[in-house]
Amino acid sequence: MRQGTPVTTLMPGVTYQQQVTFTPRGPVVLNVAVASKPGGLYALRPVLSNNALIGRQKLTEMEKGLSASATAVGVNGDLFTLATGIPSGVLMRGGALDSPPNAKRSSIGIGADGILHVDRIAYSGYWKGSGQRRAVLLNQPATTQGVTTLYTSAYGPTTPVEKVSVLEATLTPFPASAPNTDLVGTVSSTAPAGGVPIPPGGAVLVARGAQTTYLGAEAPVGSRVTVRLTLTPSWAGITDAIGGGPVLVRNGKAVFRSNELFATATLATRAPRTAVGQLADGRIVLVTVDGSRPGYSIGMTSFELALALQHLGAVQASGLDGGSSTTMAFDGALLNRPSDPGGERSVSDALMLLYTGVYAPPPGAPVLSPNNDGFADVEPLAYKIVRPSTVTAVLIGPDGLPRPLDSGPKTPGLYTFTWNALRADGSPEQEGKWKLSVTAVDDQNVSSTVEQPFTVNDTIGFLKAPASVTVQAGQSALTATYTLARAATVTGTIRTGAGIVVATVRGGLRGTGPQTLTWDGRTDDGKLAFAGRYTLVVSAANELGRSDLSQAFTARRG
Repeated sequence: MRQGTPVTTLMPGVTYQQQVTFTPRGPVVLNVAVASKPGGLYALRPVLSNNALIGRQKLTEMEKGLSASATAVGVNGDLFTLATGIPSGVLMRGGALDSPPNAKRSSIGIGADGILHVDRIAYSGYWKGSGQRRAVLLNQPATTQGVTTLYTSAYGPTTPVEKVSVLEATLTPFPASAPNTDLVGTVSSTAPAGGVPIPPGGAVLVARGAQTTYLGAEAPVGSRVTVRLTLTPSWAGITDAIGGGPVLVRNGKAVFRSNELFATATLATRAPRTAVGQLADGRIVLVTVDGSRPGYSIGMTSFELALALQHLGAVQASGLDGGSSTTMAFDGALLNRPSDPGGERSVSDALMLLYTGVYAPPPGAPVLSPNNDGFADVEPLAYKIVRPSTVTAVLIGPDGLPRPLDSGPKTPGLYTFTWNALRADGSPEQEGKWKLSVTAVDDQNVSSTVEQPFTVNDTIGFLKAPASVTVQAGQSALTATYTLARAATVTGTIRTGAGIVVATVRGGLRGTGPQTLTWDGRTDDGKLAFAGRYTLVVSAANELGRSDLSQAFTARRG
């Protein structure tokens, strides 16, 4: 049996839903984000933690760091070396190859046309000075003697300090590390030690063992060096890529046996998992499976995830790093429940859907109740633009008429407002369904619009309840008072700190004026409630919708 939360819109063109499947082995929680096909205002991009291959960073921190240039929904990326943070497979950003592919696992490429490619890609590289071509690694510390590595600025600020004898040649300038093309740089300096700064717009060749002789003789200071980083197949048209695997869906069919370099136990164990896929219409689907939490979510095997992606309509899909790394977040806030005991885990890189149009976060009060009771009396509103834009922001009421909120040329940034549901003459605005609507035309003449709904509903107010109650047999534990401005059907619920409803008090249809609600201290199964922290939520429903008031309290046993 599968259940799901309502589909919510995270930002224009991007939705999110949490799905729960109840299996004989336990529940499985699937987090699904579906986004517009990459192109225009939308881009699917790998994001490198701290903008360097070495080191790690939380997904939420990466998204917050991008907030000034885009609004992002994303998942964790490639597998990585825990000690260094270096990804295990390919990383390509904007056409520059930062990390080579693992030929024994799938690589995930994003074409300039927005099409997702899941392929097995091999790497070979060479450098050439005045002598013959010689093999070169890319941004990978060597584990043996006699190997040469090209370090670009994507690696980090300096080359690593190594225990073996090395010779390092700095190339300045050096072009971006595009694959399958000759990259020519000039040797500006050499040094017989590690820890050499990697200049922006430059690179460093590091030779070890016998290779130091060749580098010193064939690439002296002032000479030109050619480097070629070859991908096979060439992946023409791929501008961005991230490592992953295994392939999960190919041509709309779930893949049972990928024959990739993963241990059988890694694929066959039910665990947290992460994946990316593309639907037939080009939309991108990002998926995480929560796991390692018995009673909440047990996780999936790799093939179970493949079947889930096929069910979602994916025509191509690949796994990404899973386990404790599995994370999904939007605009710097978690959407899933990571399994790592420490909470969200720092990762090497991430895969994000980036949106550069106007964005408005949900209103601070889903239901505005301007009755001066100190609860949801004003509506915090905001919108964000990441490019210079001409903006028109209005509030549209139940009558369909716009009320101006903001307009004119704006520089990139977050714009905030507070609305008190009053007209210009001070009289109250209409109750009912409202929405914030913001349209922005940026400096490239690209238009985008975002809308956020909310409700003005003054039905219930002035909730008062004791901060501490005593639960004991034969006595009422809690009596709360509130006021109704119009008739409504009232329901009270007692909830734990996790939001779980333990008791329900049905107040029925009530008229206007002061009201009371009494709870006898028992849960819905008739037992006395345990001592602890709870929240009373009183809900009033009528033709305007539902409005809630809440107050926390502590219960103790008598």
